[in-house]
Amino acid sequence: MDVALVRDDLLQEQMALDTIVSDLSEEQWSLPTPSPRWSIADQIGHLTYFDESATVAITNPDKFSSLLHELLETQDANSAEDFSLAAYREMNAEELLSSWRQGRENLALASETLSNDDRVMWYGPSMGSKSFLTARLMEVWAHGQDIVDTLSIERTSTDRLRHIAQLGFITRKWAYINRGLTPNEEPIYVSLTSPSGEKWEFGSPEDSNSISGSALDFCLVVTQRRHMNDTELTFSGEAAVEWFSIAQAFAGPPSDGPKEST
Repeated sequence: MDVALVRDDLLQEQMALDTIVSDLSEEQWSLPTPSPRWSIADQIGHLTYFDESATVAITNPDKFSSLLHELLETQDANSAEDFSLAAYREMNAEELLSSWRQGRENLALASETLSNDDRVMWYGPSMGSKSFLTARLMEVWAHGQDIVDTLSIERTSTDRLRHIAQLGFITRKWAYINRGLTPNEEPIYVSLTSPSGEKWEFGSPEDSNSISGSALDFCLVVTQRRHMNDTELTFSGEAAVEWFSIAQAFAGPPSDGPKEST
């Protein structure tokens, strides 16, 4: 897939979330979300900080190295969150929404300069341009899920989920390494039904370990928005279950995601 197509899907995903939050009241912006200690405003502040960081990573790698060093100097995950959210917590809803929109525009312009072969520095290993923008799309969708869960509304799934599903599949090894574990090399076949009814496949159908079900459920687990047992996914083989017990498609310290509902 061409980087320009990923960029277009990122812009559409951002606009879809914008439509959800643009008419919220100040009180709704303050509602607590499933992410501990985070309000809806914090979710948007988080996206804004990393959209701006992504723009710098594309346009000024040396400056991004300094930003990365500053963030890594924080003592723990909570300190890092406070560092990245501090400025946005001083804004009211209108100011924050405007800042997010400006950050999205800046990233859109910067990403126009990317070719399919470019690599971009980030908070883990450097990433190919398509994976880099896919990661931004994944973040928008995942934090958007926190927001719609908070508001108790459902949103229409789209085939933009393919980007997230593919990212989830290729970050299997990363999920192990990020936890200091030896990656399980047993191949896994993934068969998903897309929102439009298409069949998406990753790996070989001949693999003895497999995961099958809806693309939505798969994406909810790899972004740690649902526990694997709270979905209708079907697992075959110990390697498949093991992977999904630690699946993490996003950069940052290892986290465990939500607990199984009772």
